[in-house]
Amino acid sequence: MSPWITRVGAGPDLVLIHGWAMHGGIFAPLVDRLAAHFCLHLVDMPGHGHHQPYQPGSLQPAQLALRIAELTPPAHWIGWSLGGLVALHAALDHPEQVRGLVALAANPCFVSAPDWPHGVAAQVFADFGNALMQDFVAAIERFLALETLGSANAQDELRQLKAQVFAHGQPDLRALQDGLALLEEIDARAALAGLCVPSLWIAGRRDRLVPASAMQWAAMQAPHGRFLQISAGHAPFLSHADEVATAIREFVAAGGSA
Repeated sequence: MSPWITRVGAGPDLVLIHGWAMHGGIFAPLVDRLAAHFCLHLVDMPGHGHHQPYQPGSLQPAQLALRIAELTPPAHWIGWSLGGLVALHAALDHPEQVRGLVALAANPCFVSAPDWPHGVAAQVFADFGNALMQDFVAAIERFLALETLGSANAQDELRQLKAQVFAHGQPDLRALQDGLALLEEIDARAALAGLCVPSLWIAGRRDRLVPASAMQWAAMQAPHGRFLQISAGHAPFLSHADEVATAIREFVAAGGSA
């Protein structure tokens, strides 16, 4: 089952992949700033946004990365949070299609472990999984609040996220459950050494879901990685859209080099 892809603008190609429970429309602030310079391929992942119905298992990052790569030209890929894991798999598995990777608040391993202090407790995802079964909308809104926690513009960001999350209909419950399971299970740390394309890891200094330290560590493991920290929360492209857009333009213009 193919993802839904909306194309906007003209120029060099950028693929943008959203995070859990959202859809490509969440990137509106970046679209406003980048569409004059690039052709943007805005992905709605299976079970999200325009993409209905949902086929269980179709969110698996490696499988989804392949489907997106088949539907888009060679491009720089930009992934936020869960979407960052999809973009990372594309860069690892299909470097001929991925000219560079921009990871926005995307942890290679979202859950903390004895050897990984840069994640959150697994119980966080388990609790949200249980809450989804009890009150679908309330659980999503709680997660959105967690995404904005710590941001200096938390209320504005939360309003934007709430306005967007159901703008194209409700995401499929099974997709939300699968997405949480992926966030809890995936550990891509060991694969970073094999990342052969240039990468830019943009972290929010105030992010309570993906510590900036995780992004800095990932950039150091990637052979051609660069780290950028912005004074933002988990959605830096909402609160600091100008900074993020400028960083993307400069990264692409430099051929993805640091």
